[in-house]
Amino acid sequence: MILVLVMQKKFKRKDFLKLALLTNLGLLMKPLKSFSEKFGQYAFPLSNENVTYYKKGDAEYENLRKGFNKRIEKFPLIIALCKNTAGVTEAVKYARQNNLPVAVKSGGHCMEGFSCNDGGMVINLSQLNKIEWMDADHIKVGPGCTLSNIYDEIIPKGKILPGGSCAGVGIGGLTLGGGYGLLGRKFGLTCDSLQEITMVDGKGNIVNSANDATLLWACRGGGNGNFGVITEMKFKVHKAPASLPSYRFKSYKVDTTKAKATLQKWFEVTADLPTGCFSAFVLNRKTIYILLTNADKHNAAVQKVVGNLSALSERTTKTRPQPITTALKVFYGRREPLYFKNASAGLYKNFIDIAGCIEKAIDTVIATPGMIYQVNTLGGNIQNAEFEKASSFPHRAFTYFSELQTYWDIPKQEARLLEKFQQVQNLFIDNGIKTQYRNYPDIKFKNWEEMYYGINYGKLQAVKNRYDPDNLVRHEQSISNR
Repeated sequence: MILVLVMQKKFKRKDFLKLALLTNLGLLMKPLKSFSEKFGQYAFPLSNENVTYYKKGDAEYENLRKGFNKRIEKFPLIIALCKNTAGVTEAVKYARQNNLPVAVKSGGHCMEGFSCNDGGMVINLSQLNKIEWMDADHIKVGPGCTLSNIYDEIIPKGKILPGGSCAGVGIGGLTLGGGYGLLGRKFGLTCDSLQEITMVDGKGNIVNSANDATLLWACRGGGNGNFGVITEMKFKVHKAPASLPSYRFKSYKVDTTKAKATLQKWFEVTADLPTGCFSAFVLNRKTIYILLTNADKHNAAVQKVVGNLSALSERTTKTRPQPITTALKVFYGRREPLYFKNASAGLYKNFIDIAGCIEKAIDTVIATPGMIYQVNTLGGNIQNAEFEKASSFPHRAFTYFSELQTYWDIPKQEARLLEKFQQVQNLFIDNGIKTQYRNYPDIKFKNWEEMYYGINYGKLQAVKNRYDPDNLVRHEQSISNR
């Protein structure tokens, strides 16, 4: 073992003696974490009680570098598995000293893999996953907490945070990009419940939004991996609904004409959706699936929506009454990584926005196995004027958010499906759809700055300049310095 190491590196005499001493003490088989190991042009950083560092070849490296999307393959030079804010500070300072770009990973669900990089440092926040009650209505959490972690803690106490429905998503990335889900129309976006953040900025300083309201504004919808590394987040939590009944409406073997007509009618029905309700239209090849959930008491307005959606569909089913904890778990989805591409396909105000291109889009979806087109309702308290003023999320005037999805089982299927995916995206863009949701990025968007951030991009750049003037924390679509 000594011979191999000596041949691979040019050791100074004192390094060789140190290595020999470790061997004599029976320590050689343990990771070389007790001194700075030569690492290319860098001195590999020392692991300690605050942070553990990994490089390619280490046992945990592969597991830590991978995200939820198996399509994305990136290989960072160093992964810093941080255990606290001090560990993040150490990692950022090391990256700064060695000019390594930093990517930030909380849950690893970024659809374009922005939570990893090639040749830089990934700061992994999965161990910053503690939940602390500040009082009966506020919690402090680490960005590595998953939605299921949070729900398991707060729902038994009668509280809820409006988040998404995927159990394994990290609260950090979800919140910083906005965060919508089944309860968004009732309580607002996830970022609207964010009260305070602690961050290690691109200079290695620990900062708190209590001292800068603009920083909190930027972190409410300005996206992850832009200004620094968030290490603590304080949220207001809300009284949880006792249950979340849902209805499912299905139609089968639809053609383009039927799918278009159903979608148009769905837009009309959901234009007056009660605030406690959420709905989604899903076209999966020749099957239409419409979801309706209700976080408030059933009333005549809700029943009217149920009746109208039933009239559109061949089959209607209602879930049995069950506690909200159980109801949410129905939507948790799978936790295992898979091959896919899922991206924002535009935010809309009504059907008119897509009338000129939707037939061709539906044609492609129906003809392409593995492709799904989905439209979700926004509106309600997402359009709260106070929330809009206090956050950088720029798209509250839009009442619908659409997404395009495609899935495959083996890599050789990827090229064809991505080609079809891009054809549909081009249809929407060429039809004037220019507003997109940051948490569902598409690496192919050419004018992503305006698409994601609208008129707020310039102000977000000013925040970037203040906290990360050297653009240390970055990814392919991160906010740039002016």
